[in-house]
Amino acid sequence: MPIKKPSPHHKISIADVVDQAERAVKMVGDVRTRMLAPQAVKAAPIFSMTQVAALCGIDKGQLAYRLTKGDLPSGRLNGTGSRREFSVADARTWVKAFRSAALRPAGKRAITITVGNFKGGVGKTTTTMTLAQGLSLRGHKVLVIDSDPQGSLTTLFGILPDTDVSEEQTISTLASGDETSIRPAIQATYWDGIDLVAAAPALFAAEFMLPARQMKDPNFQFWDVLNLGLESVRDDYDCILIDSSPSLSYLTINSFMASDGLIVPLPPNALDFASSAQFWSLFSDLASGLVQSAGLTKTFDFIHVLLSRVDASDAASSVVRTWIAATYAEKLLPVEIPKTSVTSSSSAEFGTVYDISKYDGNLKTYKRARDAYDRVADLIEQSIQSSWAGQD
Repeated sequence: MPIKKPSPHHKISIADVVDQAERAVKMVGDVRTRMLAPQAVKAAPIFSMTQVAALCGIDKGQLAYRLTKGDLPSGRLNGTGSRREFSVADARTWVKAFRSAALRPAGKRAITITVGNFKGGVGKTTTTMTLAQGLSLRGHKVLVIDSDPQGSLTTLFGILPDTDVSEEQTISTLASGDETSIRPAIQATYWDGIDLVAAAPALFAAEFMLPARQMKDPNFQFWDVLNLGLESVRDDYDCILIDSSPSLSYLTINSFMASDGLIVPLPPNALDFASSAQFWSLFSDLASGLVQSAGLTKTFDFIHVLLSRVDASDAASSVVRTWIAATYAEKLLPVEIPKTSVTSSSSAEFGTVYDISKYDGNLKTYKRARDAYDRVADLIEQSIQSSWAGQD
C-alpha cells in the first residue's frame, strides 16, 4: 500500500495575520456591546444609604438626619420607591463633606504613583483601576494614565483602544513633541472623580520617537517628557496614577521618573518572585546610569510591594510569601489581594469589584475581595497624605 504523502503545510501570510487581527478586534467589540448593553458604554454603580454612610464613616441614622438639612444630594428613590439610591457623584459629594480633613490640603499638589512590574499577568492594571476607584470614593480627584500601548486599562473604562482612541487622546503627542502638556489628552470617564489619558496601539511609536529626539538634540532629556507634561495639571488632581507597560520601555522609564511613589504588584509564586528580582536589578541599573550620566537627583516618597492574585488553596504560596516578606521587609504592604471568582467574573465584564452594585454570588467571597481593595486604598491614602506633609 503506497504511503500517503502529507499535504503541504499552509503558509501564513501577512494578509492572514491582518484578517486575524480584524476578527479579534471585532470579537472584542461584540463582547463589549453585549456586556455593556444597551448603550455599549460602562455605567457606574449606585449606592444605598447604608453604603454612603459607610463611605462617610457615619451610621445610617446620621445620614438620614443630615438629609433633612437639604445641603447634600438626596439621591433618588428606586422604581418601587422602597429604597433611596445615590450615584457615584452623589456619594463623592457626601464623602468630601465628612472627610475634608483627609483630603488634599490647600497649596499641595497631586501625588504621582506608577503601578509597575516588568512581567505581565501580575494584576498591575486591576490594581491601578481599583486604586483609582477606591481613592475617588474617599473624596479624591484622580487622573489615570494608561501608558501601555496594549490599552488594558483603557479597556476597563469601556473604551476600545483600537477603535475609540485617537493619538491625541494618548501621551504619544508628548513623546513626539507636538504637545508639552498632557491636558489636551485628558478625557472624563463614566466614573465621577476619575479622568483618563487613554492608550492605543499608536503608543508603540513613542519607543522610536523618544530616542530619535535624543539623537537629534543631545540636550533633550527623554526620561523627563511625561514629568514635564504633568506639570500643568498637578494642581487639578489629588493623585495621578500611571499604569505602565510590562517592560523596561522608554515610556516606563518616563512613568517612573515622573512619580513620587511606586506600587509593585507581586503574586506569591516562585516564577513571579524570580521575575521581581530582575525588575529591581534592571530598574536600579537604569536609574543609577541616568543619575550618573545626567547628574539627576531622583527620590521616591514611598515604594510598596503588593501581594496580588493570592490563591489561598495553593500551599506553595505560603513559602513564597515568606521569601517576599524577608526580601521586601517594610516595603511589603500588610494586605493580600485574593484571587477569587469575584475578580474573575468582574474582569470578564470589563469591570472590577467596585463596579458591582449588587453581587449575585457568595457575599462572603465578594466582601473578602472588596475589603482587600478597600484596605489597599486606605494604605495608599496614608502614603499620599505623608507625601503632602513632606511637600515644600
